[in-house]
Amino acid sequence: MSKQFWKSLLVAPALLSSAVVMSTIASTASTVKATEAADAVPQTIAATRSDKVMSTLPASPVLLAEATPAAPQSVAPTAPMSQLTIYSTEGTVAPNSASQVTSVSQLADVKPTDWAFQALQSLVERYGCIVGYPDKTYRGNRATTRYEFAAGLNACLDRVNELIAAGTADLVKKEDLATLQKLQEEFAAELATLRGRVDALESRTATIEKQQFSTTTKLSGEVIFTIADAFGDYPPQGGTNTVFNDRIRLNLLTSFTGKDRLRVRLQAGNATRLLSNGTIPNAQNNYQRTNEANLPYDGANPAADGTITDSNNGGNSIFLDVLDYRFPIGSNLTVNLFANGALHHYYADTINPFFEGNGGGQNAISRFAERNPLYRIGPLGAGLGINYKFNNNFKLDLGYLSNTASNPGIDGGVFNGNYSALAQLVFSTGGFKLGLTYVRGYERNNAALTAGNNFNLGGTGTTFANLNNNSLLRGRSFPVESNSFGVEASFRPAPGFIVNGWVGYSDAEIIGLGDADIWNFAVAVGFPDLGKKGNFLGIVAGAEPTLRGIDVGNANLSPAFASRSQDFAYHIEVFYKYQLTDNISITPGLIYLPSVNQNAGIPGDNSNEDVFVGVLRTTFTF
Repeated sequence: MSKQFWKSLLVAPALLSSAVVMSTIASTASTVKATEAADAVPQTIAATRSDKVMSTLPASPVLLAEATPAAPQSVAPTAPMSQLTIYSTEGTVAPNSASQVTSVSQLADVKPTDWAFQALQSLVERYGCIVGYPDKTYRGNRATTRYEFAAGLNACLDRVNELIAAGTADLVKKEDLATLQKLQEEFAAELATLRGRVDALESRTATIEKQQFSTTTKLSGEVIFTIADAFGDYPPQGGTNTVFNDRIRLNLLTSFTGKDRLRVRLQAGNATRLLSNGTIPNAQNNYQRTNEANLPYDGANPAADGTITDSNNGGNSIFLDVLDYRFPIGSNLTVNLFANGALHHYYADTINPFFEGNGGGQNAISRFAERNPLYRIGPLGAGLGINYKFNNNFKLDLGYLSNTASNPGIDGGVFNGNYSALAQLVFSTGGFKLGLTYVRGYERNNAALTAGNNFNLGGTGTTFANLNNNSLLRGRSFPVESNSFGVEASFRPAPGFIVNGWVGYSDAEIIGLGDADIWNFAVAVGFPDLGKKGNFLGIVAGAEPTLRGIDVGNANLSPAFASRSQDFAYHIEVFYKYQLTDNISITPGLIYLPSVNQNAGIPGDNSNEDVFVGVLRTTFTF
C-alpha cells in the first residue's frame, strides 16, 4: 500500500500538468469535488492498475506543464488521488457521457467571470466542437483524460475542415482559369477599347466635377410655341390676324438643406393678347377691349411697377420674373418669401388639379380655366405666403402681396400702397377637396393696370368687370377697395376622371363713387391619361368675371356703359394635351365666347357676333 502511495506521488506533477492543459484546450466547465470523483470509481481498481498508469504516462511530463497558458483555479488537496483514480480507469469505463451544446449559456456552471469564458464561448458558439454533460454542466475545474482530449480535438478539426470546404466550394477550378485566359486573349482588343473608354469617362467626370455649374442648384426650363387666331366680328373694326408667339422660362432652383427652395426665374416672350389689341380708332372706344380668352402666358413682360399692359408684350427681352424662397418650420408650417413677381397661386392651393398650369404651357389654354380669378386679384409683387397643415384633412393658406413694397414714396411701401391679402381654408379627404377663400384687395390710383383698369383680375374678365377707366368711369382712375369670396371644389372618383368647379364674388368699392358687384363661375371636367399616359382632355364651361351690378351714379358713368348687357360673359373651352414624348407635348384647343365683353359692341348695338379662339400649343420642358 505504501509503495502505491509513493508511485502516486511521483506521477502527481505530470497528472496535474496534463489536467491544466486539457482543461484549457477543451474549455471544459463545472467544478466537481475531488471526493465525488474518487467515489465514482472503486478504490480496488486504482489499487490494481497503478502500474499501468505509470506505463502510459507521457515520457516528458514537464513539456505539458510548460505548455499551460495560465494557471487554473486551485485544486482541492485530495485532487491528486482522485485524478489518479480517474486516469487508472481510462479505456474501461465512461461514467458520464457528454452531449453537444449550441450556446455557452446552456452550461449552468459557466460564468462570464470565469478566466476562460471567452475562449469557451468561441469554441461552443462559433465552431460547435465542445460538449457538456447531460446535466448541463461543463465541470471546468476537473482534469481531462487523454481520450476526452482526443475526442474534443478531433471534433474541432472536423469542424474546421467543414468550414474550409464550405468556403472554397465555389472557387474557380483550374479548367475555369484556362477558359478565362483563353477568353481574355480572344477579346484583348475589346478589353483595351473598354479600358480606354473607362479612362476617358474618368477624365470627363473629373472635368465635370471641376467645372460643374453648382452642387446645390438645378436648372429647369420650359419653351412654348403657339399659333393662335380669333374668329368673329370682334373687335368691330376688323378682327384679328393669325399669330405665332413664344415664351421661354428658365428656373434656377437651389436647395441648401434639402427641404428648402430658392427660385430664380428668368423669362422672355412675345405673346400678345388677341382680344385686347384690335384697331382702336380713338380713345373713346377703348371699351371694345376685353381680357376674355387671354392665354396664360400672353402679355409676358411686366411694366416697371410690376403690372402688365397690353402694349408691353416683351419682345423676347429677358427679365427677372420670379424671385422667392420657401422653407419649412417644423413638420406642419411652410413659409414662402417673395421678392418679385408673386401671385397667390404660387403658394395657395387653387383646388383645380390638371387645369392649373401656373402660367405655363402644360394644362389649360386660357387664363380663366387655370383657376378662380379671385387668386389673381391684386398686383404682382413682393410679400409673404404661409401654409399650415392642421392634420391630414385641414390646412390653412395665408398671404400678403404688394407691388409697392420697394417704393418708399407716398402711397408706397409694404403697408401703405397697393396690396392683396388672402386667407383660405382647405378640406380634403380621399379624392374630394373643398376650399373657402377670402381675398382683401386695395388699388390706389394704379393707372398702369392692364388696359387702364382700376380693378386687377389678372388678365381675366370683361372690360367692365375690371372697372376700366375709359369704358366705365369717363376716363378717370379711382382707388378700389375689394372684398372677394370664393368656393372651390374638386372630386376625382376614378383615376381617369375628375370634375372641378368654383364660384367667385367680388364686392368692389370705388372709393368716392360707389360699389360694383362682380361674379364668375365655372365647371371643369377632365380625363387624365386619355389615350396615353400623360395625355389630358379638358372641358371648361362657365362665366368669366362679369360686372352684374354697379351703384356709382349715372353722372359718373361713361356713355359707352349704356351698351353693356348684364348677361354673363360665358366661356366654353375644350383642349386635348397629347404627350408626344416625356419632354414634348402638343395641345390643340378651342375657346368659344358667345357674349364677348357682355355684348358691348358698337355704341347702341349690343348684338356682337360670337367669337372663337383657336390655339395650337407646343411645349418643350427640360
